Amino acid sequence: MGKEVLSTSTPFTTSPPSPTPPMMTLRLTRIGKKKRPLFRLIAIDKARDPWAIAKEILGTINPRTKERALKTDRIQHWLSVGAQPSDTVRNLLIDEKILEGKKASVTTLSKKRQATIAEKANAEKEKEAAPAEPSAE
Repeated sequence: MGKEVLSTSTPFTTSPPSPTPPMMTLRLTRIGKKKRPLFRLIAIDKARDPWAIAKEILGTINPRTKERALKTDRIQHWLSVGAQPSDTVRNLLIDEKILEGKKASVTTLSKKRQATIAEKANAEKEKEAAPAEPSAE
């Protein structure tokens, strides 16, 4: 019969994966009653549900009265440790002069709406490009 070859090398051992800190995000969560919206600005793990227990509550926003109560020092702390704000929160922080930069677009257009806008733009270009016909006298 054939000879069996035994491996003399040690088996490959793996160490447990190093725990990486979770990606943090600043986002809004709704806490108001029916037809009475009130939003809370929270710091939370990126993968968690917005209604889960937050790491920290950073302020409240009432869209009906435009009242904003934000903890600017704590918001700056979370931004300094790498928390990423959502687009809406980023725009809010730019309004409040906590962040500097250009606002992000938070609205999206459907493909159907984009096609309609493109058709209108093409029609306008064709209308302008067509030379004006001289009137016959």
